[in-house]
Amino acid sequence: MTRLRTLSDPDYLPALHSEYVHRSPALGLGAVDPPLRILLLYGSLRERSYSRLAVEEAARLLQLFGCETRIFDPSDLPLPDQIEDDDHPAVHELREHSLWSEGHVWCSPERHGQMTGIMKAQIDHLPLAYKGLRPTQGRTLAVMQVSAGSQSFNSINTLRVLGRWMRMFTIPNQSSVAKAYEEFDEAGRMKPSSYYDRIVDVMEELVRFTVLLRPHAERLVDRYSERKDKDRPVETPVDKAELAGSRPSSRAS
Repeated sequence: MTRLRTLSDPDYLPALHSEYVHRSPALGLGAVDPPLRILLLYGSLRERSYSRLAVEEAARLLQLFGCETRIFDPSDLPLPDQIEDDDHPAVHELREHSLWSEGHVWCSPERHGQMTGIMKAQIDHLPLAYKGLRPTQGRTLAVMQVSAGSQSFNSINTLRVLGRWMRMFTIPNQSSVAKAYEEFDEAGRMKPSSYYDRIVDVMEELVRFTVLLRPHAERLVDRYSERKDKDRPVETPVDKAELAGSRPSSRAS
């Protein structure tokens, strides 16, 4: 069983003006082969979930830009600590998708002025360390939210805090869709608007930052404390020479 949602009409982008779109937004910034791998999470289980619909629009754009995408369906995800050792197929699958990914998109509704419990539960199931690997560290992150009322940024501000806590590189741009029930047609497709245009902006930026960081992600999160805990000495000749050169001279001044 897979908990990945199938994306309907992946090539149909009715709100997009193709003449203004860079099909390769990261051209010249780095290697785009193999395709970037992006995991998308949403925070509502409603049949007509606007956070899911927004994520689907984002996934279509990412595929247009040459990315591989996976949208995780949290409908049978247990609460954190509900099952001993979180030993549940949905938890295992979510973690595997995150390990597969190079970047994430998180989109939560705003409920009572904050992100939803559904969204938080997914993030809580992603440990900083898992079987000696790190499911989120070093990955890029784009944050989005949908609101029933006027535009707000409470959920995305919290998502930014969580992204930093999960040791991710959260991109500067973000998307907040106000009165989301007015922004999607009966088929669940987003109407042309400045809100849709902002999602295009955010996905372009996510692609650019992921390409820029791709060759450096492991080095950027390499930590002295972790090397020390794992008894993993610095081994490169350059680093050894630099360490030797940094020792104070034993000669008397």
